Amino acid sequence: MSMVWDVYESPIGALTVTAGERGISGLWFPGRGAPRGERRRDREALAPAITQLAEYFAGERQAFDLELDLDAAGGSPFQELVWQRLLQVSYGEMISYGRLAHEIGRPDRAVAVGSAVGRTPVPIIVPCHRVIGSDGSLTGYGGGLHRKEALLDLEQRVAHGKAPEPAWAFRQLALL
Repeated sequence: MSMVWDVYESPIGALTVTAGERGISGLWFPGRGAPRGERRRDREALAPAITQLAEYFAGERQAFDLELDLDAAGGSPFQELVWQRLLQVSYGEMISYGRLAHEIGRPDRAVAVGSAVGRTPVPIIVPCHRVIGSDGSLTGYGGGLHRKEALLDLEQRVAHGKAPEPAWAFRQLALL
């Protein structure tokens, strides 16, 4: 299988998912990523990823079970270390950039951690939205802060036994 793609119409906008031989290699927010040729669109190959994303947004999935190809992003060893640590941040939990830097053994590299988090090739699935400022503030997010806030709110609601907000609530946020 060469690089294929499909689109999931999520509550926070159309998410383009890409994959290659070794797994999911990218997730792009609306208006991000390069245009894709229709002949490489493969709904069947990406059906498991689309299904799991739908389950996540419905509050039915708290962990993804997908093969990932984070190497395809061409990240540095440091970035890949950060991305692997992000995969360990539990659903409904948040971690600061400084704490993340400390946990990977590089407390002096909080700014570099922030840069690596911002380059996460498969956001949501690799939960870079769970990283916040040391003061608890929401900081930059490739999909926009309104999406980061919506993802964190979804996880907090579900983690505390509440129903996820209806899809239209997220769509309203995406329109702002």
